Amino acid sequence: MRASRYHLNTLKEAPAEAEVASHQLMTRAGMIRKLAGGVYTYMPLGLRVIRKIENIVREEMNAAGAIELLMPMVQPAELWQESGRWVEYGPELLRFKDRHDRDFVLQPTSEEVITDIARNEIHSYRQLPLNFYHIQTKFRDERRPRFGLMRGREFTMKDAYSFDRDEAGAQRSYDIMYLAYMRIFQRLGLRFRAVAADTGSIGGSRSHEFQVIADTGEDLLVYNPDSDYAANIELAEAVCLLPERAAPGEPLAAVPTPGAAKCESVAELLNLPLVRTVKSIVLATDGEDGAVQVWLLLLRGDHELNEIKAGKIEGLTGFRFASEAEIVEHFGCKPGYLGPIGTAKPVRVIADRTVANMADFICGANQADLHYRGVNWGRDLPEPERVADLRNVVEGDPAPDGTGHLAIQRGIEVGHVFYLGTKYSTALGATFLDDTGKPATLEMGCYGIGVTRIAGAAIEQGHDSRGIVWPRAIAPFEVVICTVGWGKSETVRNTATELYEALRGRGVDVILDDRDARPGVMFAEWELIGVPLRVTIGERGLKDGLIELQARSETEASKIPTGNALEQTMARLETL
Repeated sequence: MRASRYHLNTLKEAPAEAEVASHQLMTRAGMIRKLAGGVYTYMPLGLRVIRKIENIVREEMNAAGAIELLMPMVQPAELWQESGRWVEYGPELLRFKDRHDRDFVLQPTSEEVITDIARNEIHSYRQLPLNFYHIQTKFRDERRPRFGLMRGREFTMKDAYSFDRDEAGAQRSYDIMYLAYMRIFQRLGLRFRAVAADTGSIGGSRSHEFQVIADTGEDLLVYNPDSDYAANIELAEAVCLLPERAAPGEPLAAVPTPGAAKCESVAELLNLPLVRTVKSIVLATDGEDGAVQVWLLLLRGDHELNEIKAGKIEGLTGFRFASEAEIVEHFGCKPGYLGPIGTAKPVRVIADRTVANMADFICGANQADLHYRGVNWGRDLPEPERVADLRNVVEGDPAPDGTGHLAIQRGIEVGHVFYLGTKYSTALGATFLDDTGKPATLEMGCYGIGVTRIAGAAIEQGHDSRGIVWPRAIAPFEVVICTVGWGKSETVRNTATELYEALRGRGVDVILDDRDARPGVMFAEWELIGVPLRVTIGERGLKDGLIELQARSETEASKIPTGNALEQTMARLETL
């Protein structure tokens, strides 16, 4: 590829709405152009990156035994109604009608379609295990698309779906995909973590996210530096921080706390550590008969509620935060001074593990400007109805695997694997005949990779003040040959062309910049684009028998003899 025949259109400034580095740099480098909110055209440079990601994904999926097909982007509503997600999925599901007034959706995912395929194509246990995948455009009608390819409405994903005769087989298929994902992200050249995760709207019971490490990531990843333990903060287990409950040491006393509606203010007013306080969080659940059940969740004052964990507690599925009217009705007090002692109406009390072992703690007295101190379980109030892990972990917490302490870093989710079980196969009636000739329900797994999101995540992880720093595997070009004096020197042209052809012969994805641009402008443009290795050939250097090599991550070029330019370029490329 020669630059004079390619489409390069870089910009000095990013659009005002570009908030993150990947959006800014992909726009400036001419890789994407906005068509509508969350919808982008992939320009030639950007598409090269996307295709390289797709190729790596496709090679590893094929190597893992998955079979590629292609499911349509437009899906009939009937399938979504069968699964129950026509309503459950919410406003992100773009629904529309065709000219015959039939309902359709633009697919955000393909569980329904692939299960429909399975129920029509898989008849016998002899056909199992089976894994289908496709790489296809998706559409999710985000309320507020932002961050370029990181949270767009239209994007490209790889979906894979495994089908097995029993749970043991499904778990083996899950493990095969997990290892394939590990290979994919290693080949992409990204720093990443695989973390245990919540299954979310997809459903299922076993789940791992693949997270690219980046300070701009929206997800918090919890890991133990001394072991393999890693989890998304939504799922990370928070152990009890008190090995046992101390005996009461203070009498129960009501203390004035004027204007202190938060634990931090109470601790400061009483000149006590924040860890002595207990915060009250009031939730409500609505019964089928219209009856409202109010719940009081108790956490230590310095801890935050993990809503995912709370929602998995028996009875709290589908909870909501209680209204102020419901709080006043049950506690006789507005929020800010609530506690478990002397509620106006009975409430169900759940204590976090650490709170359950606290003694002489401080909590609201269900009266404005008043708190209790010296509160003790069993003496001043009944033991909690239930003890559960309710909180987010914090940096330095003991690791749940019993070794070391937890650390937290930010990440960007680019892949997710789920064990689905029979969630969709039951809903859509996907069965097969087992080895006894009896019908059995297919066991399923689901495995997704955000192809276009990977491009954005790679930039969030790899960039500097000059532009993008791509991993070699997914850079739009691996090598750029920059010529100084292309139009003036036949020697420059011949040397550059010879090296260009030699690199192509070795299978290197190389572009020759033959535009005769000023060196500073040319170098800045390729640094912005992020090509991993630059070779500079100029008449002055050639007179001394030298050319220059500079990796994108380096600030200085190194001179090498012209005579072995090919071998040294190849050797340098192999280090990137």
